[in-house]
Amino acid sequence: MASFALRLGSANTYDNALRNLGTRQAGLANLQENLTSGKRVNRPSDDPTAAAQAERARTRIDRIKADQRALDSQSNAIAQAEGTLGDVTDALQNIRELLVSAGNATFTKSERESVAFQMQGLRDQIFALANRKDTNGQPLFSALGSALTPFVGPETPPLDYTFKGLPGQTASSEVAIPATLDGESAFMHQTARDGVYNVTVDSTSKLPNVSTNNVTVTDTSLITGSSYQVEFYNVGPGATAGTSTAMYKIVEYPVIPGEPPTVGTPSDLFTDILIPDYPTDKPLSISITDMPGLSLTITGTPVEGDSVKVEAKSSIFSVLDDAIRDIKGAINSDAAKQAVGQGLHNIDIGMTRISAVRGQAGDLLNRADRISANQVSRSIQLEADRSTSEDLDMIKGISDFQNQQTGVQAALQSYAQIQRLSLFDYIR
Repeated sequence: MASFALRLGSANTYDNALRNLGTRQAGLANLQENLTSGKRVNRPSDDPTAAAQAERARTRIDRIKADQRALDSQSNAIAQAEGTLGDVTDALQNIRELLVSAGNATFTKSERESVAFQMQGLRDQIFALANRKDTNGQPLFSALGSALTPFVGPETPPLDYTFKGLPGQTASSEVAIPATLDGESAFMHQTARDGVYNVTVDSTSKLPNVSTNNVTVTDTSLITGSSYQVEFYNVGPGATAGTSTAMYKIVEYPVIPGEPPTVGTPSDLFTDILIPDYPTDKPLSISITDMPGLSLTITGTPVEGDSVKVEAKSSIFSVLDDAIRDIKGAINSDAAKQAVGQGLHNIDIGMTRISAVRGQAGDLLNRADRISANQVSRSIQLEADRSTSEDLDMIKGISDFQNQQTGVQAALQSYAQIQRLSLFDYIR
């Protein structure tokens, strides 16, 4: 009976030692895997909660990386658009300088034509810049959406330009900015907002007998976008020697979609406005205040049939076309000065619009920088959360491994001693 108990105890001890040795070796293998991978959680079964937390952190980090790639593409497009507006501004500045030179009283007609030719080249460059595309082939100034060529023209009729898109600026989000700018706001004009009008003088004597100042907006709520024409008639001698009398009327050309600004059925706003006996030895000054929301001063000595056209301009491109046409067609320095004054005034308004949109581009780029900084901070925090959930504390891992290794060695030595507890060892 004692022999049976001895054998039973030896077998049980042997099995327990073998099981403990296997457990320790498995633990040692797990610790070794953790050390080589640098992770505490290598599979969900190691720690389901920590594995789920680490997976959520990785998903958010991947989303931030995707958002950042999209933001980089948007920032590049806006930076290219901002640079393009800078190129447009430089070209407009060059046109201004050429316009000023064209007003030189010593210039001949051929010299003014040469200046107009140079202006035409710059105008074509500006039109191409307005339709520039980004590296993905999308227009930089498509606003809320447009054709691949947002600006078209000059269209006939009318000889003007249109924006083939939906005006407006896409709103920024928490992680993104627009990839395009509002080209309509930059290059197109609104009569009530901008008050861009070109004034030309037409004389039956082929010489400019009168000149004008720039159109002034007096009440934006009254502006309709119509074009106007001031026509002089019944010009003759006054009641006293050295004086003349004249009459004029103001004709309105209402806006008709698809038609030039002075085509269609005109309506006389005011007729038979008398300019009584005025001295003929000095220029006459007439203040035109009967155009709704606008005012204009005409200076000079009108003759029968003289007229002054006041035409609303819908874009910077039509402003440039008018300036080029009027400089090229000026028959003397007085006509050139009229064209220069009108061109400079309207170009300055256009440059103000472009500068405003360029400022919006700068704001968007600053916002992109702030978004990037926030995304970096979020990525760092999420990476810390992921690391806390699944990464191994190397100091603790090495210590645990060494402890486990010592335990395995002790188990092996113990197992070796148990193996000697056999009947044959006892007989010997």
